[in-house]
Amino acid sequence: MDCPHCSTTRVSFLQRRTNLGYSMFRCQACRRADNERTGTPFNFIEVPTDILFQVLLLRVRYKLSYRNVAEFFLIRGFEFTHETVRDWEERFLPHFTEQIRSNRSAKVGKVWLVDETYVRVKGAWCYLYRGIDTDGNLVDVRLSGTRDMAGTKAFFA
Repeated sequence: MDCPHCSTTRVSFLQRRTNLGYSMFRCQACRRADNERTGTPFNFIEVPTDILFQVLLLRVRYKLSYRNVAEFFLIRGFEFTHETVRDWEERFLPHFTEQIRSNRSAKVGKVWLVDETYVRVKGAWCYLYRGIDTDGNLVDVRLSGTRDMAGTKAFFA
């Protein structure tokens, strides 16, 4: 592990942990004591990082309200307000979605289907074709002014 302050690799791990259970270390060069989350966007959050990701998952995947998410975790012993959930979503959702997209990129299943929809784009009606694999990952998208299934099959091939 590198020191987040002076970027040296000369660090020694300490025997103690933070209140949240993160390992602590001391830099031999600048003599600062830090933990695993120092230098990350999650440094000053008072709950474990996995709880924060569960909060974001409940908001994004299951569309729960801010108050429902706060109540859900109050039952499990983590006390924070709905405004805290809103703040976390604003601050950490870009990091969360970036991580999900980087793990998912270029991993398309072998079986996928094409979905056709007629939508209005800037006042003009167009055909929207989406390729979706069996896991629900988006393969590709095509927008066409005319209904052209042969051209769409050629595009997705």
